[in-house]
This record gives sequence, C-alpha cells and structure tokens, in this order.
Amino acid sequence: MYFPLLPSVLLLVIGVSSSVQAASDDTLKPIDPCTVGSTTGSFYDLRSLSITPPAGDKKPGKNDKMDSWHARGWDYKSNFTLNICAPVIETLDDIVGIDKEHRANVSAFYKYRSETYSLGQMSSNLTLRGRRIVLQYSNGSPCGKDETKRMVRKDNSTWDDDSPDISPRAYIEGSRRKSAIISFHCDKDPLATTALATFVGVDPDECAYSFEVLSTAACVAAQPAQQGVGPAAVFAIIGVIAILVYFLGGVFYQRNVAHARGWRQLPNYSMWAGIGSFIKASGNTLFRRSRRRALALTLH
Repeated sequence: MYFPLLPSVLLLVIGVSSSVQAASDDTLKPIDPCTVGSTTGSFYDLRSLSITPPAGDKKPGKNDKMDSWHARGWDYKSNFTLNICAPVIETLDDIVGIDKEHRANVSAFYKYRSETYSLGQMSSNLTLRGRRIVLQYSNGSPCGKDETKRMVRKDNSTWDDDSPDISPRAYIEGSRRKSAIISFHCDKDPLATTALATFVGVDPDECAYSFEVLSTAACVAAQPAQQGVGPAAVFAIIGVIAILVYFLGGVFYQRNVAHARGWRQLPNYSMWAGIGSFIKASGNTLFRRSRRRALALTLH
C-alpha cells in the first residue's frame, strides 16, 4: 500500500503549530515598568504614582506634585517618605549603611535622631497576589536587634541602644538590612485626585516595614493592545488546526485506502452530499411555493 500524502500532512500540521507559536511570541511585548497583568486579562498601571522631577529646564505644572509621598508613623518613632517605582525626590546626602553611589537610588526612608535610614533601593517590579498589587524595596540600612547588640565601641567594649556616644554607623558588615513592602488598594471614589500612603507596621527587629497605598491608579485598567494572544484567539487557532487535520486526514484515507477520486476523496462524502441535496431540494420547494403565491396574487 502506498501513502504519498502522509509526510505532507504531518509537515503541514507541524508548520501550522510552529506558526501559531511564532505568532504568539511575536505579539508578546515586555511589560512596561510599574505595570502588571494577570492571566485573566486584568491590567494595572501605577506609573502615575511615580513622582519624577521635570526634565531639563522644564518648569513644573501648576498641579504637578514636587515631593515624594509621605506616611505618618503614628505610634512609630518617625514619619516616612517614599516614592513608587522611582527614587525619592528629596536629596539625601548621608544615609546610614548606604554608600554614596547608591544614595540616589533610595525609594523610601525615615529620619530619627538626626540620622537617615533607607528602607530599600528602587524597584519597579510589581507582583499581583490575588487582587492585591505588591511592590517591594530591599537592601536598605542595616537593622536587627541581634546586630545592634554586636556593635562595639572603639575600645571593643559593648554598649546598648541608649549609649549617647555611639553612632548607628558602627554596624558590622554582613548585617540584615531594612526593606519595605507596599500593598496597593483600589480607591473607587470618582472624586479622588491623589493617593493616600499609610504606614501599617514593622517587625520587632525593625527590618521589614509595611505600607498601604489607596489610589484610583490601583484599579484595574483596560488591557493594552498587542499584549499577546488571548484565550479566544488560542481556541480559534486550535479549532482551525483540528479542521485542517480532519479534512487532510480524511482525504489521505479516502485516496489511499478507499481509492476514491474527485469529490469522493472528502471525508464523509455521503453526509456532505446529502446535506447539499437537502439544501437544494429545500431551495427548489421554496422557489415553487413563491411562484405559486405570486401567481395566485396575480389571478386575484
């Protein structure tokens, strides 16, 4: 028995599958910084919360915000300053445990006893956990009660937190560092024009700080164009491939096994021929009825 069409059928199916994968890869574009999308098509864009200074000699607009976001510390020893997906606007000349080359990249900080403490370096990588958008800053100033106890005076004697003659800069290398995690919530108030940052809490070692930001920017936005092949398109492509396999496989079988020729090579030819005959007969019946009705109207 001879099967001349089998390699062609297989090559066609493989080629169509490769084209689908290539089209999916080509249409997928990298997600912009400070944006995140879900598998269900939801899209969130927090770039409007990033406060940036005017470029060059451009003067700020009347309603432009020219300082970072602020969060009151309430029962904590200090208030906080932070920016979203960008370094803080304020100039920081000296930060505990942060070298000079990284000070311009600090995205959250607080001041205490004339010292400035960083809560982490800038990041624009948003994470979607359920319906909550999360942003995390890390590699801030050294922290931790255990590390504080290991700080020593110049004469190698120990000291406590209340020692007035010791600077917090005496942290040894390898200590833990402060970080900040920011959770964003959708503000459904249509009149809201600004965001509200709130300090939630800090762990006992004063290493991990939690904040919440309420803003309309955290509400779901429309999915941007050309983010990728959607579920409907994937199912449509799979359907087209299935139909091609059905017809090509049927033609292969009818031609090489049943030795059919012409239109009889189509799979289930008798069924398709019966459908065609039924449609033709129905059309002829409707045509004859229309002629009879027209003739009757003419006679009356």
